[in-house]
Amino acid sequence: MPWNPEIYNQFKTIRYQPFYDLMDLISPNKNMKSIDLGCGTGEQTAILTEKFPDANFLGIDSSKEMLEKSKKLENERLKFSLTSTEEILEKDENWDLIFSNAALQWSDNHQELFPKIIQKLSVNGQLAIQMPDQNENELNKILFDLANEEPFVNQLKNWNRKSSVLSLDDYTQILFENGLSDLKIMKKVYPIYAEDHETLFNFISGSALIPYLEKLNAQEQEDFTNEFKQRIEQKFVKLPAVYSFKRLLIYGKNNR
Repeated sequence: MPWNPEIYNQFKTIRYQPFYDLMDLISPNKNMKSIDLGCGTGEQTAILTEKFPDANFLGIDSSKEMLEKSKKLENERLKFSLTSTEEILEKDENWDLIFSNAALQWSDNHQELFPKIIQKLSVNGQLAIQMPDQNENELNKILFDLANEEPFVNQLKNWNRKSSVLSLDDYTQILFENGLSDLKIMKKVYPIYAEDHETLFNFISGSALIPYLEKLNAQEQEDFTNEFKQRIEQKFVKLPAVYSFKRLLIYGKNNR
């Protein structure tokens, strides 16, 4: 089940604020060779090129559907490539800025991944990463618990996605041990205001729900979705509701 840019972008305004907050942590440098890991449709990468006119950007993503939207944005300072973060890390190439907004939560084993990413920073290179704190966000917890119950355990063949996102302490230690300084690591709540339960469902249906549904047949998808919606209604009893969606913002500079 491929990513659907239309569904994902229903919450564009909500998803853009943490991007701007992350972007504001970056210091402009001359001739900054930059990469955006998990660039999606490329719209945010294009904003980065406007914010940093002395930088060149490569946006990468593993979703063909998402990158299809990026073609019209390319110019002499902005290019896109259909590839994964893991594939990029295998290449002998360093970057002055490694940026990633709401993408690395899909990559596994951050204890190993983040040091590999940091190794790709040039001298004085900057790391700027934002991820939803999936282990702390209520909709993610409802989804994870549901997949651990029958009949879905059997239908999913015992598959469930434990988030790879670590704690603030863990990321602070990883960045410090790998030589980064000027650390700015924080958790911030980006409230989502919902007049109805469908709004809360739609917010997660464009992201975290996708890998579950792609493992189910049509009838199982319907059953899983209906039960998930009921659990959301049980958790958020009062309407309108506020969902305290938590995100991690991580910044560090390589002064070695």
